Amino acid sequence: MHEPSTMTLRAVPANFGPLRGPHGHARITGPCGDTMEFWILADAARLVRVAFTTDGCAHSMAAGSACARLAEGRAFDEVARIEADDVSAAAGGLPETSRHCALLAVNTLREALAALPHREATADSPRDAKPASPAPGENPVLKDRLAHIRHKVLVLSGKGGVGKSTVAVGLAMSLARSGKRVGLLDVDLHGPTVPKLLGVEGTPVEGRGDALLPVTTAGVKVMSIGLLLSNPEGPVIWRGPMKMHVIEQLLRDVEWGDLDVLVIDLPPGTGDEPLSICQLIPGADGAIVVTTPQDVATANVRRSVRFCRELKLPVLGVIENMSGFVCPSCGTTTFVFGSGGGERMAVEMGVRFLGRVPLDAQLAQAGDRGLASERCPQSAAAGREALERAFAAVLASLDGETHTEEERRTR
Repeated sequence: MHEPSTMTLRAVPANFGPLRGPHGHARITGPCGDTMEFWILADAARLVRVAFTTDGCAHSMAAGSACARLAEGRAFDEVARIEADDVSAAAGGLPETSRHCALLAVNTLREALAALPHREATADSPRDAKPASPAPGENPVLKDRLAHIRHKVLVLSGKGGVGKSTVAVGLAMSLARSGKRVGLLDVDLHGPTVPKLLGVEGTPVEGRGDALLPVTTAGVKVMSIGLLLSNPEGPVIWRGPMKMHVIEQLLRDVEWGDLDVLVIDLPPGTGDEPLSICQLIPGADGAIVVTTPQDVATANVRRSVRFCRELKLPVLGVIENMSGFVCPSCGTTTFVFGSGGGERMAVEMGVRFLGRVPLDAQLAQAGDRGLASERCPQSAAAGREALERAFAAVLASLDGETHTEEERRTR
């Protein structure tokens, strides 16, 4: 696999990503193996908006962006006269060895222009539009990947800081210990923590052909944006379309192989990432919703349950995390964040309550040291056992045992 596969996960220009309802679209793979794709929106005389994607190198990215900028707002005949040298100049000067990147961008743009149904196409005439690419979840490569994964489980929360990634990692490890073939996909694009929790930060991601190979630890295949960024500590500043593109890449271009369960760790909230996953995996088995006991958390988590209902995604259950702190010295339990809020919310929302997980300093320290994949010491037994009980209920659901009334209703 050539270098470009991870380049699109780095410095991404604002005009990167597909347009909805385009009037013209083209996709060309050049002799170098790089693929360029253009989408255009047009009115009666000119291009109103132009966007592109590429799986190529930094020069390919620069050429595509420059070409799109040059074409946007121009009349059709002016766009047709854009040459590779114009693109190279607009990109700040490409080396001669990368002139083919500019040429690929120009040729793709011209193909998109030629694809306009007629030159009088208007930006508000979607009936004339040609489909830009397969609809979410309909890409044949993606469908083939997903066909080899029996169950897909999402872990989400409407509130940050509730221990959602800890639950996702714990679930994946528990399933692996039970003999399941498990994958763990971290799509928290702005705050990926799975590599840290599992101690695989900095592990190089290898390729095979056009596919990325997940990192394997403790019997779990792991992929995270945190494993692909050139600077793991740098901010990821992406718009919605780019997020959709990257999430699709992580599902489509990762060689997951045959899995019993793919656990997907989502960022907090009900925005681009959860919506993208639900569109790309329309047949997901369901979601585990994580909360903490206090009202400020459960109020936000209710939105996650409603989000699942809107998208017909079954709710496998609610886990109340950080539910009481047991003093390791005297055994006294202190309810730092209150008690029972998650269970009350689950009952009121009509979803299964999977259990309470206490605050456990040893469990937290194990994650900070990258030891979440290992069995915690005896002092962490309370947290570990509570998680295992919750996961047993999830495993029962996946194995076909009776669902709650809410799960049956949302299927």
